[in-house]
Amino acid sequence: MAAASRHRVRRSPAGGFLRRVSRFLLKLVLAFLLVSVAITLLYRFVPPPITWTMIGDMVGGHGATRHWLPLERIDADMPRAAIAAEDARFCSHNGFDYQAIAAAAYRNSKGGRIRGGSTISQQTAKNVFLFQGGGYVRKGAEAYFTLLIEALWSKRRIMEVYLNVAETGIGTYGVEAGARRYFRHGAGALSTREAAQLAAVLPLPKKRAGISPRGFTRRYGNSISRRIGVVRRDGLDACLQ
Repeated sequence: MAAASRHRVRRSPAGGFLRRVSRFLLKLVLAFLLVSVAITLLYRFVPPPITWTMIGDMVGGHGATRHWLPLERIDADMPRAAIAAEDARFCSHNGFDYQAIAAAAYRNSKGGRIRGGSTISQQTAKNVFLFQGGGYVRKGAEAYFTLLIEALWSKRRIMEVYLNVAETGIGTYGVEAGARRYFRHGAGALSTREAAQLAAVLPLPKKRAGISPRGFTRRYGNSISRRIGVVRRDGLDACLQ
């Protein structure tokens, strides 16, 4: 008996510690997956109450003005303007527009203005669940949440949330608050030109003017205004009907 006990393999203290750490990390990952799926399912029906960007504006003393508006009460040219400006293949991709990503990478390799290939789905995932910046870690989390909302929400819901949480000015969130700030009326009464101006602001809302735009912002708004007709004619917003 004594001889047998001498031949037992002794467990390394380091090995036991690593196993405990591994079990803890596994539980942490599973908890994150369960919570993230639960919250995403909840936001399929309930407006997200706040975002990290809003919190940043409030901490910075700018406040965070938002007026949630269902998609059916937003003028149809506003989502068309978003599609025209940000994501022409919104209704046909699965959350990632690989053509746009490749085109952006090619343009960026040539120098000049840096452009991204993010879709409306990716921007919605970032705006609702994450923070600005953060490099590759944030981009990885963004990809995960993009897959989640594409799987658990409809395209219509993605657009609705996007138009209600996207920053439209310093301390201003959503197209309803943006329309009231810039045009003195709600997003349900936007003209084609006004919808295009709001869409032109979206990529850089803290630096671009929503009214009396100049330079690139003005030219960009004019281009979006023309492309709204293309979106309408070609049915690029069919998934929102």
